[in-house]
Amino acid sequence: MKDKSFAEKNNNPEVKRTRVVVGLDIGTTKIACFVGRKNEHDKIEIIAMGKSESLGVMRGVVSNIERTVQSINTAVEATQEAVEGALKIKNVHVGIAGQHIRSMQHRGIYTRRTTNGEISQVDIDAFVDDMYQMVMNPGEEIITVIPQEYIVDGEPEIKDPIGMAGVRLEANFHIITGQVTNVQNITRCVDRSGLSVKDIILEPIASAEAVLSEEEKEAGVVLVDIGGGTTDVAVFHDGLIRHTAVIPFGGNVITQDIKEGCRIMQRQAEMLKVKFGSALASESKENEVVCIPGLRGRDPKEITLRNLASIIQARMEEIIELVNLEIKSTDYEKKLIGGIVVTGGGSQLKHLTQLIEYLTGMDARIGYPTEHLANTNDIDVLSSPKYATGIGLVLKGFEHFEAAQPWEQQPSSKQEDPLIEKAIADKQEKIKTHSNAERRGEFFDRILGPVRKFFDDSED
Repeated sequence: MKDKSFAEKNNNPEVKRTRVVVGLDIGTTKIACFVGRKNEHDKIEIIAMGKSESLGVMRGVVSNIERTVQSINTAVEATQEAVEGALKIKNVHVGIAGQHIRSMQHRGIYTRRTTNGEISQVDIDAFVDDMYQMVMNPGEEIITVIPQEYIVDGEPEIKDPIGMAGVRLEANFHIITGQVTNVQNITRCVDRSGLSVKDIILEPIASAEAVLSEEEKEAGVVLVDIGGGTTDVAVFHDGLIRHTAVIPFGGNVITQDIKEGCRIMQRQAEMLKVKFGSALASESKENEVVCIPGLRGRDPKEITLRNLASIIQARMEEIIELVNLEIKSTDYEKKLIGGIVVTGGGSQLKHLTQLIEYLTGMDARIGYPTEHLANTNDIDVLSSPKYATGIGLVLKGFEHFEAAQPWEQQPSSKQEDPLIEKAIADKQEKIKTHSNAERRGEFFDRILGPVRKFFDDSED
């Protein structure tokens, strides 16, 4: 995909001077690549995007390496074309999902080596690193460790202990794990595409970053991201993530149900779902009919919208019930004032929020990934819920960069983070050469100045 407005942005020299982050959403139905930067108002602008059909991913898991690499290349090339050579995509923040993902709560203990001084970010990082050393089940590895409340020398419910005095640190951690082989397959696909994985981020966490406000996270909210192959769930309360889950059903299952129920082709079923799909059969009229062309001169097939909606509603009810079970498995079922925010491509079904509210008894709204984006000409293009994960990956990428140690924030000559641009390097070299020349001039002026002054005085 190439959008004229994206290309126009890149003629602005400000784009070339600003650090940018790339998010790569490897989904079941599409692979999307987003390039974002922060403007002068500290808001994120998406300066380029590209997407392609996902050919080698099933239910969030890579099932064919070569076809996935092909799809990634297509999406990245479209994004590269949109920036018109101003930037070269190299490092990417990649999303991960799939039924193999699971989460758990764990209490960790860390004793500082010194009893003097304040608790620093170094102590917190060491504590988190200790959690990554936990022994997991065979074939599993830790993807993300998210600290929750801390306990400092027995004092509970501390959200940020940095700057406090204390020796013994305890904390509740939300730990997300996945199958080693599935994580390796995603990394392998990205590597074969000539890219480098900067970070792997759980997709519901990325989507939540794009569509939820801080007030909702504080009040308590459930993020439900209905993708093509999976439905991702994330529960927040008191501003912290409390539970994550991946349900192995998504929009593709609904399409398959329509295909089998109406006995039509897959592409026709997808078209019907997108154009006429509704999650509530009672909202469709029985006399509304859609005609599907027949095969090889056969008579066209008539499908009532009421029948179509009945097929969709049956499957959506199943997905929503599974989401409800995940909510009930936590201790926060009665504390989620913010209700449910549903996003992803599957959230575009008509009357979906009404069905969710009816089945769960909780308020519901559609989540659009513009919560933290700058208001630009492209905002309408980017506001589709299906882009929530990709935009969220960019947001998480900036969060990772800003939380990095100062020495990590200085890109080396061997690895720019996350984009390498020869034009920028050349410009910096010119500036450096000019600066060195100025310094040499100042040096000689300082050394030879008195000598010149002596000769000048002698001539007088």
